[in-house]
Amino acid sequence: MASAIHFCDIKGKSLLSRDYKGDVPSNAIEHFPFILVEADEDPAQASPVVVYNDVNYCYITHSNLYLVALTKNNSNVAQVFLFLHKLVQVLTDYFKELEEESIRDNFVVIYELLDEMMDFGTPQITETKMLKEYITQRSYQLEKKMKKAQQLGPPSAITNAVSWRNEGIVYKKNEAFLDVIESVNMLINPQGKVLRSEILGKIQVKSHLSGMPDLRLGLNDKLTNNAKGVEMEDVKFHQCVRLSKFESEKIITFIPPDGEFELMSYRLSTPLKPLIWVDCKINRHDNSRIEILCKVKAQIKKKSTANNVEILIPIPEDADSPKFRYSHGSMKWVPEKSVIVWKLKQFQGGKEYSMAAQLGLPSVSMEENAHEVKRPVQVKFQIPYFTTSGIQVRYLRINEPKLQYQSYPWVRYITQSGDDYTIRLQD
Repeated sequence: MASAIHFCDIKGKSLLSRDYKGDVPSNAIEHFPFILVEADEDPAQASPVVVYNDVNYCYITHSNLYLVALTKNNSNVAQVFLFLHKLVQVLTDYFKELEEESIRDNFVVIYELLDEMMDFGTPQITETKMLKEYITQRSYQLEKKMKKAQQLGPPSAITNAVSWRNEGIVYKKNEAFLDVIESVNMLINPQGKVLRSEILGKIQVKSHLSGMPDLRLGLNDKLTNNAKGVEMEDVKFHQCVRLSKFESEKIITFIPPDGEFELMSYRLSTPLKPLIWVDCKINRHDNSRIEILCKVKAQIKKKSTANNVEILIPIPEDADSPKFRYSHGSMKWVPEKSVIVWKLKQFQGGKEYSMAAQLGLPSVSMEENAHEVKRPVQVKFQIPYFTTSGIQVRYLRINEPKLQYQSYPWVRYITQSGDDYTIRLQD
């Protein structure tokens, strides 16, 4: 896959590198700063993959660093970028923050990790939990009185077919917690018409199971031979899922890692109606004050309740002296962000609330649109026991052939606002 991995500073100078194959010239990285200069001069034509002198430069940015993979062959670029992002994730787990200073301070550990995570250009162990068992940031002294039977070596999971789970895990109570979390992104015009909508979903698992359990998950989606189910897109699985069995039989089976992990993620681009609708009008009075009238309605089932609802209403940067009137919740003026935050701790489906605010505009301007607000209203919320897509877990079966214990699977559904749930204001 990759012939060499380089960590470069913001100017493209190599800080640390690991050559795996020896087929790329050692001075090839010296051309990387010129690639960055060309990208700055013409950002529209910049590419994360550049070919120069028969060498492929594949790079990503993180903080003040560039991670660069060099390869001679026609490699799988998607696999190269996936490894670079996984490398960032592992190093962040080790050092909390990955930046130029942490590279200089921890180069010994980084070299050890690079040797374990890739062998002759092929990815090997990329699970942080497994790596932390024998690559640590502090040195340990061997005890003098070691038992004769005790032998030093890598964790057994590294040499097993299941590299993401250790053997001999024991729990008094065997439980598996499964969370179906869907984040809704939506752009709505002032009249309430949805201009863009998507659902970003993930299934999060917390495994407290003994031994080597085999889990089988059934969903009501079209990927698992259910014609009436939900049609998912861009589905990604954790490495523990048996892809061959899923492709042939459409069954999700896996041996889970111990603890928390993301089993799968998906996306849906189906048309949606607004879950929380905000009708907001901003009236300006002679450039001396503004008046905000806002109504919010929970367009979800009456038995459902939205929790921790926050409505961020934009205001002019120089507005001050706010006065509020509202029927429910709490209001707060946040001048550093130029917004009014309306908080509703619980918002039952079908309910409708209103608020009014008046703010002064001390600055004097002859321009008519000087205090016009262009930013949209942003909404944050969380709805438990509910999924927008309608996806459901039909069953979660747990089988441990050796221990044959009784297990308790728990399933929870959560719908929440994504990073981009916004409503445009009227002109």
